Amino acid sequence: MLSVSLLCLLLHTIHTLQGMTHRECHHYLKPSINQDGDLILGGFFPLYYPETETEKTKCVKEKKWLWKNYQYVLAFRFAIQEINKDPQLLPNLTLGFKFFNAFASEQYTLLSLVYWLAGMNLAFPNYSCHKQGRHVAIIAGTTSALSIEFGTLLELYKTPQLTYGPFDPMLNDKDQFPSLYQMATSDSSLGHGMISLLLHFGWMWVALFVSDDMKGEQFLQYFEAQMLKKSVCVAFRVKLPVTKKLYGDSDLTFMSSIRASSANVHILYGDVRGLIIVDISVRSFLTMGKVWILTSKWDLVMSETNHMLHSLHGGFSFSPHKEEIPGLKHFVKMANPSHYPEDFYFSKLWLFHLDCSLAGSFCGRIGTCSRNTSLEFLPGHIDLLTISDSSYLVYNAVYTVAHVLHKIHTILPDMSKIVTVITISDPKPKKGRTPCCTTFNLKIQFTNSAGEDVSFHETRNHMVHYYIQNVVNFPSGLRLLIKIGEFSSKNPHEQSLLINEEMIEWPVAFKVTPRSVCSQSCGPGFRKMSQEGRPICCYTCVLCPEREIANQTDAKQCMQCSDDEYPNQERNRCLPKLVTFLAFEESLGMALACMALCFSVLTAAVLWVFVKHRDTPIVKANNRTLSYILLITLLLCFLCSLLFLGRPNTATCLLQQIAFGLVFTVALSTVLAKTITVILAFKVTKPGRTMRRLLVSGVYNSVIPICSLIQLALCGIWLGTYPPFIELDTHSELDHIILVCNKGSATAFYCVLGYLGSLALVSFTVAFLARNLPDTFNEAKFLTFSMLVFCSVWVTFLPVYHSIKGKVMVAVEVFSILASSAGLLGCIFFPKCYVILIRPEKNTLKGLKKKASSKGF
Repeated sequence: MLSVSLLCLLLHTIHTLQGMTHRECHHYLKPSINQDGDLILGGFFPLYYPETETEKTKCVKEKKWLWKNYQYVLAFRFAIQEINKDPQLLPNLTLGFKFFNAFASEQYTLLSLVYWLAGMNLAFPNYSCHKQGRHVAIIAGTTSALSIEFGTLLELYKTPQLTYGPFDPMLNDKDQFPSLYQMATSDSSLGHGMISLLLHFGWMWVALFVSDDMKGEQFLQYFEAQMLKKSVCVAFRVKLPVTKKLYGDSDLTFMSSIRASSANVHILYGDVRGLIIVDISVRSFLTMGKVWILTSKWDLVMSETNHMLHSLHGGFSFSPHKEEIPGLKHFVKMANPSHYPEDFYFSKLWLFHLDCSLAGSFCGRIGTCSRNTSLEFLPGHIDLLTISDSSYLVYNAVYTVAHVLHKIHTILPDMSKIVTVITISDPKPKKGRTPCCTTFNLKIQFTNSAGEDVSFHETRNHMVHYYIQNVVNFPSGLRLLIKIGEFSSKNPHEQSLLINEEMIEWPVAFKVTPRSVCSQSCGPGFRKMSQEGRPICCYTCVLCPEREIANQTDAKQCMQCSDDEYPNQERNRCLPKLVTFLAFEESLGMALACMALCFSVLTAAVLWVFVKHRDTPIVKANNRTLSYILLITLLLCFLCSLLFLGRPNTATCLLQQIAFGLVFTVALSTVLAKTITVILAFKVTKPGRTMRRLLVSGVYNSVIPICSLIQLALCGIWLGTYPPFIELDTHSELDHIILVCNKGSATAFYCVLGYLGSLALVSFTVAFLARNLPDTFNEAKFLTFSMLVFCSVWVTFLPVYHSIKGKVMVAVEVFSILASSAGLLGCIFFPKCYVILIRPEKNTLKGLKKKASSKGF
């Protein structure tokens, strides 16, 4: 169906031209430029395009000349000239050519192709009238559209077409275009190079502009997948409409996205028209100041449009690696119209831009050129001396055809057979038909004069080298592409990017390297936290937790310091922890030690008072032996608190809890014995009673050893199963490692503590029941109050002890020991010391009898 439609278009074009005079049509459809030879190559190059059209009676009002593209013609001529001079390549055969103007989607371009096929300037499809040479192949196709249009027609004649435009996967379909060959390599590695460039500058927030066609959709899917792997995000995407007109009406609604977006980097993948749409739109809306990365063929953009892309100043272009062709620049410099008098394109270029004519031409109506006049002096926006990518491919395409023809010629010397092989051979010979000994098969490899290997093997697309060029526009209109780096892709896993940042010219809006991020970078000490419903590049910065750090910018996770390290205040590095403990030298340890010593001295003083006044009634009345035991025990309680202070060692860790448990057991059992003594003393009111016998027998004295033996057994089990040990506490304090005594078995510890609590509760209960007994010889009230203080201290201790850690925990335990011991000392013995020292008159037998009589005894 496509071929039929194409032929209908050709017939329509022929019918249209029949209504024109020969002169009118000749004004538009210039004849081909020919050079005779045994084998003729066709060249189709975009040299001009119509700008405005009038009514049907006129072909064109004005043309738009694309003088930069004449470099294709010069590379085409130079390659053919070299081949014809080479005795080793196509000996005894010469290459000739015919080249035409060609522009995609123009019906006259297809008509020129029919002329080339027919061999004359009359359009007769399927009719050949070649008078000189054999037409073997054409070189065409700066754009995919032109290649498809040509390929559809050329496949009818099995005529090979070599394209020098950008690589297009659609043209690689051998089922649809078996005779079409692309000189450009696949740009599959281009995406890797662009992403490497983005990562090099830290550009994680970019906008994508792609052509709204299948090729653009394929690139979009591939590139977004690669971006996702590298955590690069798409700010927005724009699909540029595909149009046949260079300067036409376009949908510019995407401009609102450019103005609203914070993305400073834009990637453009599209054809020439899409690039021009973007450029005009950006300049019209005054939104310049973005870094553009171009994936389209830059030289095609400039050469096919004469358009100076001012808004893309400071952008980047990826150009395939190419070697310099020896002699080509010299050839261009020396070329002048006298060498090619039949080439009116060259004459027009020379006249328009050098403002002179060669001696003897143009009837002397214009100045004669000096001897050193050459194409070297063309305006900067034309610059035919800087060989473009496409010109390099044109050169390689001519040599490729020559090498294939040479290979066929070595097998089939007869010229007619060569033509048969090239134009008639079927890709798949029919059954029963013997194919020719070889076909036009471009799976060939050779080294061009620049020293670069040219081949059509599949592996050539896996080893790509790109030049990265910086786009620089000067106010004078001069445009330069300055090489600032390279990218090579040996294989998908080995890629290298080299950039010389000092040579880069950024857009005028940036004084330094621009940034393109959705969110500002999170500095060291912070981590990124994604925002719900937004791309991964959009995040908030969260300070690392207390014990974690982030030592790099934009950290995804914070790292935890080791147990012997802690984060600094900025939380960007770990510092070594200092080993510490509740030392005597520090203020808290010194205060507790002083309290323990003061209470110890005070207890010793009370003991001295009781010993000195041991024969007084008040000392005797309360069982002075139990008082001595209690005072000595309290003295040990105060002193045992010192075991919790200072640098822990194995001995102190074992003694801390054991001494604490035993001395407090003796103290509490002594208080219990004193309470029992009081009860027995006041219950003995009649002789012969059982209470009297118990009191006389001293049964209360057995309370102390029995209670102490039980506690001793518990402590023995504790030491025998899971004793206390030294431990490094790395978690209680952020910046210190605390050297503490681990209690070992928590169950044993709470059994010891629970047993002390039981003794305290029993002592409190018994004393509480005896509180109302006559108090002349009774200390039950004092015992009750002392046990109330003791129980209050340790009941308060338990929740506080479990809510704190480290040195404070040790300090709380020491304070509880001192407070409970001080409570026993103060409540039981201070009232007696008051009587002994301050009111000695009450500490006599006469005074006690007087007090007893006053109470009715």
